[in-house]
Amino acid sequence: MALYLLFESASGYALFHAHGVDEIGQSVDAVRASVVEFQRFSKAVKLAAFSPFSSAVDALNQCNAISEGIMTDDLRSFLELNLPKVKEGKKAKYSVGVVEPKVGSHVSEATGIPCQCNEFVQELLRGVRLHFDHFIDQLKPSDLEKAQLGLGHSYSRAKVKFNVNRVDNMVIQAIFLLDTLDKDINSFSMRVREWYSWHFPELVKIVNDNYIYARLAKVVKNKSDLAEKDIPKLADITGDEDKAKEIVEAAKASMGQDLSPVDLLNVEQFAQRVMNLSEYRKNLYEYLVTKMNDIAPNLTSLIGEIVGARLISHAGSLSNLAKCPASTLQILGAEKALFRALKTRGNTPKYGLIFHSSFIGRASTKNKGRMARYLANKCSIASRIDCYSELNTSVFGQKLREQVEERLDFYDKGIAPRKNLDVMKAAIDDMTNAVSEDGAGKEKSDTSAKKRKKKKSKAEADGEEMDLYKPAKAAAEVAEPETEKKKKRKEKKHKLEEPQDQEMAANDRFEQDETPKKKKKKNREASEDVEPKTATEGKKKKKKKSKTEDDDV
Repeated sequence: MALYLLFESASGYALFHAHGVDEIGQSVDAVRASVVEFQRFSKAVKLAAFSPFSSAVDALNQCNAISEGIMTDDLRSFLELNLPKVKEGKKAKYSVGVVEPKVGSHVSEATGIPCQCNEFVQELLRGVRLHFDHFIDQLKPSDLEKAQLGLGHSYSRAKVKFNVNRVDNMVIQAIFLLDTLDKDINSFSMRVREWYSWHFPELVKIVNDNYIYARLAKVVKNKSDLAEKDIPKLADITGDEDKAKEIVEAAKASMGQDLSPVDLLNVEQFAQRVMNLSEYRKNLYEYLVTKMNDIAPNLTSLIGEIVGARLISHAGSLSNLAKCPASTLQILGAEKALFRALKTRGNTPKYGLIFHSSFIGRASTKNKGRMARYLANKCSIASRIDCYSELNTSVFGQKLREQVEERLDFYDKGIAPRKNLDVMKAAIDDMTNAVSEDGAGKEKSDTSAKKRKKKKSKAEADGEEMDLYKPAKAAAEVAEPETEKKKKRKEKKHKLEEPQDQEMAANDRFEQDETPKKKKKKNREASEDVEPKTATEGKKKKKKKSKTEDDDV
């Protein structure tokens, strides 16, 4: 049976025909020795076909597919084009040797081409990789090195690419730093207590909190200076006025020795350092809470920020935690006890890091193991949702927490819990409703923004129109005084002509009284139908009237 070798290089796909190699009767060591020399190896292995990648992006896509065990369309067409064709109903008289067994299984399933991956094929492909630049004449060793370097950088860059807001490495570092800070603050606060107790030993019994003790040591300094006027200041620190009075009374009758100002200064500086560390620890805890809500909201809402962060840090990453089965997650952190139990054939541990959860503490002693197993199951579900879901929501974590609460009630009171299917359906419905509400809110905000823009544009247009009318108004205001002067001149003329007009008006009234009512109706209808006449027509009528009046006279 003929053997073909599929080699995936940084520059393209290559297919080699191993015609002078007989797998039967040859050991792997003999093949390994024959691979080193090119002259000997080139007689057994010949280049059958080579298909270069079209671009660096294409090379990266092909490399990603091969690393995931997927056969691409380019690889399929390359194999079908260059391998011998097999008649229908007959088996192939050749096989293809591949490096990755997943790729071989996918090729054989999709195309029916027989593939193999064993030590013999691996050694032959190692020889192909060693002498690949000699098989292709136009390919220089420097070109191959550049292609390998570029593809390696782009492949690593693509693997490292992630969402900046979902970096679980920050959570791992934060929880480690939080644990070390807790240890350091405890040891430093104990040192402050021992140091200041030489001067004021009664303060240790009155104040138990380390942070408050460090603040008091910084404020009090010399106990002999304490008086009743300092009670409000001490009450602000302790939060209790009775304690402040007790501190003042204890300072008056203290058995401690006096310290020099230099010693008190050093105690004060060290107390300030402890206070700064405590404040930084609070800020770090707030940072951890926000990061956990961004990275693993469901796991956080189910089991809490600290326990969830410890699980992620112990597993190495959120993806590693999501890959762990529930049985592994249950005893995560109790590896020593597990292997000790396996070695001594004793009882295996029931819980690891999840023991710090409040659910385990609330369960009864006989139900702690059952509760730990159930909680590990829900934590595994929550971590997988957080790792592989695109929507950053804590709906599933809240529903899983409700399930754990129901399981606790079931163990204590016997109340039957809901089915997992019903709870998950309710969680999906809540999530879809939340997403739809967010979309509707966005649409409303968009429409309101559009309306605001339209109103602004209308207001601007109205402002422009007002600006356009301003010069016309100014011109009208300028023209008004001229018209007033003309009116005054006309009034003077009318005063001179008034006696003549009075006589004309009397005659007109006499004639109008004699005219019949029909003419008045006709004149009214004509005045309604006819449009208003111009000033020139009015002057002509006056002239005609004056002529008729002269004739009558």
